[in-house]
Amino acid sequence: MTGTPFLLEVPKRMSLPVQAADVIRKGIETGVWKEYLPNERRLCEALQISRPTVRTALHMIAKEGGITIWQGRCNRINSRGTRAQTPQNRSIAIVIQELFSDMAGSPAQWGVSEMRAHLTEHGFATEIFVCKAHGLATQQRKLETFLRENQIFCCLLVSVSRELQQWFTTHSIPALVLGTCHASVRLPSLDVDYRSVCRHAAGVFLKHGHRRLAFLVAQARGAGNLASEQGFLEAVTQQHRTDPARAVIARHNNTVQSITDNLDALFNSPQPPTALLMGGPHYVFIVIIYLLKRGLSVPKDVSLISRDQNALFSDVNPRITHYNFEVEAFTNRLTRLMLKLAGQKQLPTKANLIFPRFFAGGTVRNFPGR
Repeated sequence: MTGTPFLLEVPKRMSLPVQAADVIRKGIETGVWKEYLPNERRLCEALQISRPTVRTALHMIAKEGGITIWQGRCNRINSRGTRAQTPQNRSIAIVIQELFSDMAGSPAQWGVSEMRAHLTEHGFATEIFVCKAHGLATQQRKLETFLRENQIFCCLLVSVSRELQQWFTTHSIPALVLGTCHASVRLPSLDVDYRSVCRHAAGVFLKHGHRRLAFLVAQARGAGNLASEQGFLEAVTQQHRTDPARAVIARHNNTVQSITDNLDALFNSPQPPTALLMGGPHYVFIVIIYLLKRGLSVPKDVSLISRDQNALFSDVNPRITHYNFEVEAFTNRLTRLMLKLAGQKQLPTKANLIFPRFFAGGTVRNFPGR
């Protein structure tokens, strides 16, 4: 690089709430609104944005002293502070390997949207960078350009590969892994304790007399799935020392056909499983329908546990046995860690783990052969 780049300011892309707040400030400054702002619904219509976005923008202006928020009434414009400048843009990057739409039911999907709103209220803009399926060198070059051009403070890494996690470590870029770090990677992380969860799930099956267990999980070799497999196998191996038990890992590619092929292989084998642990909540009902087509029911013939949660699990009969945690608590912890990382530029390189609550639904029963 040549010249003096610090003399020129790189154009910045602002998040939608930041842009909305800027529009509202200009409306106040130019006298579009005098004493009170319109209610949220009318602001949504005028700006053509969603209510959560408007609400986040209003909280930003209120924090600057430009308005006073009154619940259930129109927000009052303050006589002082209405010309407050937009806070200096401070950007945090969310680096993801796959689209959030492909992470249905994951902590990433639940927590990141709320976290972005919280960060915006604290004056931080968030930028998303998707690591598209290019060669590693191309990914790293594009990522480096993105971080430089957007003047990124720090990064949140969501489901990225081991190589990209190591790249952040090597380049000493402040980052938090939302998920589990791959082996040999030293970065702070926040995740569900999948290893303990799956060890516990296998233990539940074993306690109910099951000795032929299977774990159906996506074949993407994310660190969280690897930890899940490890915990699942640990419980069965320990049981096998005193009472023979068998465990099978069935990996699919996130398609119905792949899931069906795996289930065919499991249930056409001489020793089909009597208990299934599911590694993704959005596949549970596909599996249940498959079993019904084979003349098998849950839990009469096959016991089932979902490693993750889904809002529909409590609306069916029998209720799906699964693990769940408070999304708000998870989001708040994620936000606190990111704010601390942005402020201090570093976090202790440790795994921050959350063990969810076990919901004993009605899809696990004692194995009838014991």
